[in-house]
Amino acid sequence: MKTLTEHIHHVKGQPHHVRRQVTFAVAGGTTIVIALVWFGTKLALGSFALPNTSFADATGKSQLETVPHTSSTGLAGAAAALDAGTPAHIEIVDTASSTKPAPKAEQTTIPF
Repeated sequence: MKTLTEHIHHVKGQPHHVRRQVTFAVAGGTTIVIALVWFGTKLALGSFALPNTSFADATGKSQLETVPHTSSTGLAGAAAALDAGTPAHIEIVDTASSTKPAPKAEQTTIPF
């Protein structure tokens, strides 16, 4: 049986169309393995279970429990948006009226 290094050297010696087939086969196989692991994990944890179904009952996910959020951390923006004392407005600041002319942008050439 060949080691992985020997197999890679053997494939490098093959024509381009064969190397392309090997590349797509390895990428497809890896994708399938990752998808199967993800799907199996989701299925085992009951993440795909719909409430009030026999599958949900079998996985123990038949009832959804909601927990009220009592912390006010991070709600400063929402509290400011609910201020009914001031009407909504947009402030436009004119920046083109400065006395100093804007510097000219220098063109940069990036060699490739």
